[in-house]
Amino acid sequence: MVVVMKLTARNEEVAAVRRRLESAGFDAHFIRGVKRLVIGAVGDRGGIYSLGLEAMPGVERVTPIMKPYKLVSREVKSEKSLVRVKNAVFGGGKLVVIAGPCAVESREQLLTAARRVAAAGAEVLRGGAFKPRTSPYSFRGMGKEGLKLLAAVAEETGLAAVTEVLDESGLEMAMEYVDMLQVGARNMHNFSLLQAAGRCRKPVLLKRGFSATIDEWLMAAEYILAEGNEKVILCERGIRTFESATRNTLDLSAVPLVAELSHLPVIVDPSHATGKRELVAPMSRAAVAAGADGLLVEVHPDPVHALCDGPQSLSPDDFDLLMGELRGIAAVMGRDL
Repeated sequence: MVVVMKLTARNEEVAAVRRRLESAGFDAHFIRGVKRLVIGAVGDRGGIYSLGLEAMPGVERVTPIMKPYKLVSREVKSEKSLVRVKNAVFGGGKLVVIAGPCAVESREQLLTAARRVAAAGAEVLRGGAFKPRTSPYSFRGMGKEGLKLLAAVAEETGLAAVTEVLDESGLEMAMEYVDMLQVGARNMHNFSLLQAAGRCRKPVLLKRGFSATIDEWLMAAEYILAEGNEKVILCERGIRTFESATRNTLDLSAVPLVAELSHLPVIVDPSHATGKRELVAPMSRAAVAAGADGLLVEVHPDPVHALCDGPQSLSPDDFDLLMGELRGIAAVMGRDL
């Protein structure tokens, strides 16, 4: 349920509604929109009608939420949320690009990539310190040393930094070094990790699981918001289908659909979706045309010798070309880059 407060509601009236909800066993979550203050009441739906909330001073109306996800829905917040990550703002009129190597391999590799993507217009640097790999014998990241390099290079280039966390101990370690935490596709159903991300208060980039439905994806985001962290960005990165010509099947219909269902920003990862660098540019262009709030693109100074995901990584020169193409498409869509 959501309790919509009047524009003229005083602080003491809002506090009284909160006390009434919490005394009845509801969790009260405040969502401040441009025109309204909404209180999301999470608990036994049947019990809310006996509270007499609509008769309380300052209350405009009480509305049931029909979706299984409550706090991430448009029913709670009609306008899109803005999520700030250092100087980048996701969900506004500007298309935000996250770029960098799949994994941190060395200072030279990371710094070269960071300088090039920053010069091309990216605002956030990606780099994996902990890599979940299918094979235990593959390169699995540099760990804490990778985090230190990521933080130092981001500071030097003025970029924000994001890295994937695999468990709660890694999350706690990464908190000191990065501006945003990524929960990857393999961990979208790791509910204890989602709750820990909700308690950390840093922005969270939540990737869609391999075979997750839209509802399951949004329910995963609900876990984070339910812990009090509203700074969530959704990332469509392709789903697993019968098709084997690409790494995954990029579901671009999810972009406008999620934008209709949820107020959270949604971006697209064409690199992991396709697994082929020659498909990254066309799928990036399509994602912007579909209304994505940003892109997550893998860029490596030497893709042929990358220790992780080289076949889907763009070279810096290819990334420069892509950013030029995206500026034209963004302008047509009324967006800036």
